[in-house]
Amino acid sequence: MKVAFGLKAHSGWAALVAVGACGAELRVVDRRRIELVDPDDVAWAKQPFHAAHGLDAEDARDVVERAVASARRVAGRELRAALGRARESDHDVVACAVLVPEPMRDWSTEQILAVHFRMHKAEGVLFPDALSRAAAACGLRVVAIPEKRSMEYAGDSLATPPAALAELIAGLGRSVGAPWGKDHKSAALAALVALQARRVSRAAP
Repeated sequence: MKVAFGLKAHSGWAALVAVGACGAELRVVDRRRIELVDPDDVAWAKQPFHAAHGLDAEDARDVVERAVASARRVAGRELRAALGRARESDHDVVACAVLVPEPMRDWSTEQILAVHFRMHKAEGVLFPDALSRAAAACGLRVVAIPEKRSMEYAGDSLATPPAALAELIAGLGRSVGAPWGKDHKSAALAALVALQARRVSRAAP
């Protein structure tokens, strides 16, 4: 079965939903929380800019750099594990969609730490970026979906009205049962865009 991953990141973790297509049927083949921070590093790596706040410049940069490297390493490990599970079930993962925030200016660590909202923004960018890089390193086609307008983006990409998309996502949730919260729905929508966009592009002349 052709499968696409959808990922909705938070600080230190992400919701992963894998949607597969078998003919005209769509099916959820994986749904789980994946951790993006090692357990021993949660105290500082989950919100590294907050952890670095108040430190001298060199120590602050070190904390942030270690957190970025850690997030990328753990994201890679988790996506390789997800790919392994899919392949064990004879699925072919063809794409990975990541819900992403609005782009952030190219601020330095010092500039980020100087303004509190920038710290939140930087942490909001860190984990989706780590997932996108990990997916690309795994050889997957990466689809970045603007989180704030994901339904509009999906509707345009799939030429499907938002109401019909919402019902489709709800139906996927009913097929697998609880839990099927907002994060699952968002990740499933992202996966659907990546999967269906591939099918449309392959079908085009």
